[in-house]
Amino acid sequence: MTSTNIPAELRYTAEHEWLRKVGPSTVRIGITDFAQQALNDVVFVQVPDIDAVVETGESFAEVESHKSVSDIYGPLDGVISATNDAVVDTPELVNTDPYGEGWLVEITVADGADLNAILAAMLDADGYGEAIAD
Repeated sequence: MTSTNIPAELRYTAEHEWLRKVGPSTVRIGITDFAQQALNDVVFVQVPDIDAVVETGESFAEVESHKSVSDIYGPLDGVISATNDAVVDTPELVNTDPYGEGWLVEITVADGADLNAILAAMLDADGYGEAIAD
């Protein structure tokens, strides 16, 4: 496997998802460079509808390659506030730009949820790097 890009400004899950805060209560989510390399050629992406409820640990989307189908699990509780239509139409964006144009969805957390505290509890770049090195 080639070297893995792990941007320092993002947060990560053990399930190989990245999160970027894009608003006071909203995060953008995608799969990591490590995950897209493991999948290889992504051929299909399924994302939920806007306003769909996402629960921590529950599957809410799928990324499919020639090798396998991978569920994407909710990294936090919230509601889908945006989906990336470009990645649905052009799934290979997950491979070519996993942290940019290859993002999957945006989730808005419930009113009163402390997004900063939720993100602080997730893996930082160093922690994720250590997790995938094992």
